[in-house]
Amino acid sequence: MNVEKQTQMAEMYNETFRDIKEGEIVKGKVAAVNEKEVVVDIGFKSEGFVGIEEFRNVENLQVGSEIDILIESIEDDEGRLVLSHQKAEKLQGWMKLGDSINEGDNVDGRIVKQVKGGFIVDVYGIEAFLPMSLSAFKGVSTEEIMASKYTFQVAKLNKLRRNLILSRREVVQKEKEVVRDKLWKELDKGQKRMGVVKGITDFGAFIDLGGVDGLLHITDMSWTRINHPSEVVSVGDKIEVLILDYDRENSKVSLGLKQIIENPWTDIYDKYPTGTKAKGKIVNVMPYGVFVEIERGIEGLLHSSEITWQKKLVNPHEMFKVGDEIEVQIINVDKDSKRISLSMKQLEDNPWLEIEKHYAIDSKVKGKVRGFTDYGAFVELESGLEGMIHISDMSWTKKINHPQDVLEKGQEVEVIVLAVDANSRKINLGLKQLKPNPWPQIAEKYPIDTVMEAEVVLNSNFGVFVKLENDVEALVYSSEIDKEQAAALKPGDKLSVKIIKVDVEQMKIGVSARP
Repeated sequence: MNVEKQTQMAEMYNETFRDIKEGEIVKGKVAAVNEKEVVVDIGFKSEGFVGIEEFRNVENLQVGSEIDILIESIEDDEGRLVLSHQKAEKLQGWMKLGDSINEGDNVDGRIVKQVKGGFIVDVYGIEAFLPMSLSAFKGVSTEEIMASKYTFQVAKLNKLRRNLILSRREVVQKEKEVVRDKLWKELDKGQKRMGVVKGITDFGAFIDLGGVDGLLHITDMSWTRINHPSEVVSVGDKIEVLILDYDRENSKVSLGLKQIIENPWTDIYDKYPTGTKAKGKIVNVMPYGVFVEIERGIEGLLHSSEITWQKKLVNPHEMFKVGDEIEVQIINVDKDSKRISLSMKQLEDNPWLEIEKHYAIDSKVKGKVRGFTDYGAFVELESGLEGMIHISDMSWTKKINHPQDVLEKGQEVEVIVLAVDANSRKINLGLKQLKPNPWPQIAEKYPIDTVMEAEVVLNSNFGVFVKLENDVEALVYSSEIDKEQAAALKPGDKLSVKIIKVDVEQMKIGVSARP
């Protein structure tokens, strides 16, 4: 190489070296990209290297792409050119901020990560801090937050220390105020709007109309009677409501839900005259009956007494559940009180009309014990009708304290028909009548003044019940026994008694324990 050419190359080298200064931001071209570094050509004698971690979108880096680079050092200990893309962005960002914004101004940025106490926000390449208390991101996941760009207010700016603190809360508040003002201007009576159920109370639900809250009162939710707003709406539901009235000065908006549909009770007498058959869905089950929805906004009560002819007392909870579909008959409509009375039994023939033909007095019938009261047992007969065995008709001789001492629920029994009353829907049944009345024979077996040993069955306030033999009991009157002796007796004790009275009509034996 001749001297002249060598001199020219040296001059070009020195010129390039002089043009490159540490701390400057220059344009560079991506020469290569690997897993750890990006090789950048800035027109210097050698290429520089930038750590791959300095680039947020590595996938967008392509050989030949032009990027901003900060020259940190022209030559490090290893003789390499030290460059930084991240610092170039930050420096440019601060230069831009220094010229354009102050505390209270708004800036756009993107959340890059969550840290202790808040978030890091990228604003013009600068890492700004957004405290959690000023973020307004309650209930939003970090993934959702990082997916969007937001506007922030500069809460604190220290340009010398390069410290930037942001707030999202004030921006959100102003945005809400703008939306609220716009909404108030748009509101009008009779207007339909979409809203979200914000909260529920006993008297109604609060609906967020998009910046303004309105009250949907329980009486304006449904044309039918409801016990609680939660039967109609749930928190978070999106519903269409009608603006009934509003007062901007007091920030009050009254809403209606039922008014969106036509009042179904308007022509109720024409739609459902007495005797009409209808199908409906059970919407509520109560101890006294079930509420049946026969169309949207129209509910009727199927009282427990109108469920079946067979049983006088029924438990609706044992027969129905919410959601069941049943057929009913309209038996009464009251438009003013919005009440409809329904019946299921009216759809069937009344079995009580010919009850006396099927259940003749003194006839034997079979049935199953279905329930008890203190005074008797209910028996379901083969026809499905119910009869009762009174406690006094369970035994000729034994004192029955409770029907369950004799019978069990579900037990199959044979009984005698004692009486039938179709008007009152009653069938009286007897259990003891299956056997002959033993009292004439008992009177002969236990003549007056007979002395015998008996077993104590029950000690009561008015006397002591004793057993003379199986199923034959007698009463020791309190006047016929010493008080101290009576007080000491307990069931199973033996007691010497004397027959003093036998009443065949009343089926009673009186005895004395006195010598």
